[in-house]
Amino acid sequence: MSHRNRWADRVILLTLVLLAGFASSSAVRAESSRVVSVPALAVSVIGGQQTGNVHYVALQLERDPQGRGPTILFSEASAGSAVDDVWKDGARAAIAAAAKVMGEDERNWRLTIKNRSRYSLSSGSSASSAIAVGIIAAWRGDTIRSGIVITGVIAPDGRIEEVGDLPAKLQGAAAANMRSMLVPKGEAKTAEWDLFELGQQRNINVVEVATLQEAYEFMTGIRP
Repeated sequence: MSHRNRWADRVILLTLVLLAGFASSSAVRAESSRVVSVPALAVSVIGGQQTGNVHYVALQLERDPQGRGPTILFSEASAGSAVDDVWKDGARAAIAAAAKVMGEDERNWRLTIKNRSRYSLSSGSSASSAIAVGIIAAWRGDTIRSGIVITGVIAPDGRIEEVGDLPAKLQGAAAANMRSMLVPKGEAKTAEWDLFELGQQRNINVVEVATLQEAYEFMTGIRP
C-alpha cells in the first residue's frame, strides 16, 4: 500500500471517530434536555362574559448535575405570556407531584416553563395538573396524545383538586376541537352543571380523574 493510501485511510478513520464522538455527545445532550408542550384550559372575561380558551404550556426539563434544585425558570418574554404568583405556585406543586409519582429527586431537576396564550396574563393554578403531566412526559420521553386537555389543581401528593368555571372551559375545549376533557373527580356533574350532557352536545368526552397517575395514563396511554 502506498504512503498516500495509508494517509487517506488514516484520515477516513479519524473522521469516523470524530463523527462517532459527535453523535455520542449529541445523544447525551438530547438525553439531558427534554421538551414537551401540553394543552391547558383557562377562562377570560370579555365584555362581562366568560370565555374559555385553550393555551399551551411548553416545558423544558433538564438534569441539574449539582442537585441544587428544583430550579424553575418562567420564560415570560419572547412569545410567552406573563403568569401570576398563584400560577407559579401551581407549577411548583406540579414538579413536586411529578417527582413523587416517578420516585425521582426533584433536586436534580431544572425546569423552564413558557406559557403560550393569546392573552398577556394567565392567573390561577388550574393549569398545574397539565404541567405535572407534561413534566412526566418530558422526563420519560413519552408523547402526549392530541385532542385531550385537562384542568385541575394539582396537590404535591398527586391528587387533582377542584376548579371552577368548567362549562366555560368546556366551550373553550370545543372551540379548539378537543375530543376529550379531563376534570377533577366529582366535578363533571354538580348542582350547577352536567358536563357529561354538555360534552355530548359538543362531541367532547368528559372524563373525571382523581390523581395524576390517572390523568397521565389517559393523556399518554402509558402508566407513569
